[in-house]
Amino acid sequence: MPPKARITADMIIEAAFAIVRENGAESLNARTIAEKLGCSTQPVLYQFATVEDVRRAAYAYADDFHSQYIMQGLEESPMPLLTLGQNYIRFAAQEQHLFRFLFQSAGLGSGNLLSLMEDPALAPILSIIQQAMDISPEAARRIFTHLFLVVHGYASLLANNPIPYDENEVSSLLDSAFNGACAAEALPKED
Repeated sequence: MPPKARITADMIIEAAFAIVRENGAESLNARTIAEKLGCSTQPVLYQFATVEDVRRAAYAYADDFHSQYIMQGLEESPMPLLTLGQNYIRFAAQEQHLFRFLFQSAGLGSGNLLSLMEDPALAPILSIIQQAMDISPEAARRIFTHLFLVVHGYASLLANNPIPYDENEVSSLLDSAFNGACAAEALPKED
């Protein structure tokens, strides 16, 4: 029986994630992964055929990390859509390298905004919004899309520029955007 591999695929993915998180996606290569793990590049390229395969696995890991981050507190929030927006913007401010890796790289693929809004991963979020606001699935999707554009724009500014993160400013912006989206849907505004 061959000896058990000391460096596993999971270890490589976690190291790649840490490299992207600390230094950005441009720092991710077989050498930096090997340095992080304290090994040669051979185990990295044994577990993954190419560094691009590692990048895809690290992207999926980062995407899961991001999803868990932004979903915090939604279930108990009286305004889950606003909480989601605040979490998304806070993530961009606190995890700038990961935000750029996830949302400003080729990782999103060639999809357009409509295909992004049809992603099955949004179903739990849209369901929470629909139930909390007692609206149709279509109205939940339209309101989410409206706010997503505002939230993503603000988050992108934070992730790419030396702009200070201000929780009160974010709350005010989200309240205004939410009320505008509700007005467009002819729904009651938040007081």
